[in-house]
Amino acid sequence: CTLDSEVALRVGGDFFFDPQPGDSPVNLVLIAGGVGINPLFSILLHIADLHGNQEGKGNRHKLGTVKLYYSAKNTSELLFKKNILGLMKAFPGKITCCFHVTQQHSQICKELQPHITGK
Repeated sequence: CTLDSEVALRVGGDFFFDPQPGDSPVNLVLIAGGVGINPLFSILLHIADLHGNQEGKGNRHKLGTVKLYYSAKNTSELLFKKNILGLMKAFPGKITCCFHVTQQHSQICKELQPHITGK
């Protein structure tokens, strides 16, 4: 976003992301903490599926980028981290993630290091 950008914010409750063919592309920022990743991971998988189908015939979805910010106490509590890393690798520049840990006491594995911040 830039200064004066309009954003929509939704916290908790019943929400979904279901772009329709012909809709203008939107850029998403998904913010999750702990097990709150579950519904956002579903959205991320749906977007990855749509990106994958763009290579197929007749897909008219126009997709923007997705940036996931995901926080947990430590890397062992980052659910789906390997899947998320795989999505970033499969869709570079389209799906990105920044992990954050608040109480990490052990060394962070090399695979996560470029994508993680913490105390």
